[in-house]
Amino acid sequence: MPGLAPVHRQQSRAESSTHLRRIGEIRQFCKLQDEGQSLMRAAMSQMNLSARAYHRILKLARTIADLTGSEEIQSAHLAEAFQYRPKLMMG
Repeated sequence: MPGLAPVHRQQSRAESSTHLRRIGEIRQFCKLQDEGQSLMRAAMSQMNLSARAYHRILKLARTIADLTGSEEIQSAHLAEAFQYRPKLMMG
């Protein structure tokens, strides 16, 4: 049927509040200890990683931590996640 416009539903305050709470939970869930933050900072600068790569490594480290039964992402989890990055062929 030509001429039909999409129907947009406005998000209620409760839905918006729930969404923001979930985002906060995700951020807390992936929070790094000081040692992990230092490792990520060093790797970001040495490997010249993008923000996308940072988040992919963080998500993989969270998965590794989950598989080992750890509540927090530890440096060992980050190190393992970095090992799965494809190596660039030079030269």
